[in-house]
Amino acid sequence: MDDVPTAEAKPTRWFTERSLEQRQDYAQRFVRIQAEGNDIDGEARLIDAMATPGSAILDAGCGAGRITHALTQRGHRVIGVDADPLLIEAGREQHPGADLRVLNLVDLSPDLGGPFDLIVCTGNVMPFVEPGTEPTIVAGMASVLAPGGRVVFGFHIDRAYPLASLDEHAAAVGWRLEHRFGTWNLDPFTSGSDWAVSVFRG
Repeated sequence: MDDVPTAEAKPTRWFTERSLEQRQDYAQRFVRIQAEGNDIDGEARLIDAMATPGSAILDAGCGAGRITHALTQRGHRVIGVDADPLLIEAGREQHPGADLRVLNLVDLSPDLGGPFDLIVCTGNVMPFVEPGTEPTIVAGMASVLAPGGRVVFGFHIDRAYPLASLDEHAAAVGWRLEHRFGTWNLDPFTSGSDWAVSVFRG
């Protein structure tokens, strides 16, 4: 797949709300966090626990490939995609064995190499996509998800994409909500939660 970003034609909030310097800083964020002795694999552990060995997994909005790398190391067949070529370039340097590709989520299609047993979309990806494209992105995910597969979203609920909209768009493609947690450590989702981890079944 050619690494030609579509972000210029379809600008996302990530590009309009983040400067080049902020994007460069984010590309190194988890390198710094890990160097400080902190855990950076919480999401990957949960996804690995949900997946059967050797699952085909799509890391949608993979950033610099942290989760793609961690799940690949755990034996899964993982493709990570992100609209920002700067992040993909950094990820290829940080994780040489990871399959990382430049792709805007509005352009998801079966040509990517699915179907995928599981799709993970974390790190506030959905609140950073181009406004109005969220239903198209969810439909694109549905087009590459294996029958009975799962999709896991994680983002702050006070951002631009409300949970109610996610639930509406998920229902429109026939997904049902299986679980909703307040953290990646499976703490309960409550009225006081500021983060949601939502697990849908296709």
